[in-house]
Amino acid sequence: MTTAIPAVSARPSAIESERLPKRRRNRVDWRQVGLAALLIAPNLLLLIIFTYRPLVDNIRISFFDWNISSSDMTFVGLGNYRQWLSAPETGTVVMNTLVFTVCAVVGSMILGLALAVLLDQKLHGRAAVRSIVFAPYVVSGAAIGVAFQFIFDPSYGLIQWFLNLVNVPVPSFYQKPGWALFMITVTYIWKNTGYVFVIYLAALQGRRSDLDEASEIDGTPAWRHFFRVVMPQMRPITFFLLITVLLSSMQVFDVINVMTGGGPFGYGTSTMVFQVYQETFVNSRAGYGAAVATIMFFVVLLITVLQLWLQKRLEK
Repeated sequence: MTTAIPAVSARPSAIESERLPKRRRNRVDWRQVGLAALLIAPNLLLLIIFTYRPLVDNIRISFFDWNISSSDMTFVGLGNYRQWLSAPETGTVVMNTLVFTVCAVVGSMILGLALAVLLDQKLHGRAAVRSIVFAPYVVSGAAIGVAFQFIFDPSYGLIQWFLNLVNVPVPSFYQKPGWALFMITVTYIWKNTGYVFVIYLAALQGRRSDLDEASEIDGTPAWRHFFRVVMPQMRPITFFLLITVLLSSMQVFDVINVMTGGGPFGYGTSTMVFQVYQETFVNSRAGYGAAVATIMFFVVLLITVLQLWLQKRLEK
């Protein structure tokens, strides 16, 4: 009795035939890689030249005692950092930066969101109002600072006229540090609200309409619909705005320079960015100014990383 031996096929099995296309798909297309590198290279080169190289140079300069008008540099190690941490004005500068940044971010976010929700409704003349709200953002900060100097002028400004109308004493905006900081904070919020407004308005117009319809059918109150349906869809935009507005608020210079010059009384409205300018270009202490800039860079980097980490945690 003979046993039939099945013929061995030379063709690959079904499993092997399925693997072959997968291997081909896993092959690197070097032409696409080369094209991508060619397109990315100009932007990467610009970033290296104008962003990363100055950053590295700034960190290097922070370890030297250097008068910006001289070519002589003396290595002092961490001396500039120790000097800044022990300086009597450091506490005032850090507190000014913290108060200004928090108030500017919170004020811009709340006011921009409120205006976006309002002007997302069907109102007469809303296109013109949208343009008016956004216009201050594209105007120079120095020009806005000059305009608000007259608005807050304690003798003949608009604020003075209104407060006299309601028999309220006019604060000394240019003589008291607290009121001076309030003045530049309000000015910056007025300028920056247009940016937050436009981003939020675009997000509101791109949200899911089916969720709004379902909420309307269920008879959800307006306030609950806003916080339970609208705002969850705004979460990625809110985190984006938190990062960008925080970065821009910590780098405000023009408004402070025009309106108060960092005063009154020396450091009344001076922030860390303004101190970098003051120490580097006015006091000619480039190494000290670079140390302040380096500290501010790592603080901003840490805050940004924490925000991104929190965003990923909330999305899970």
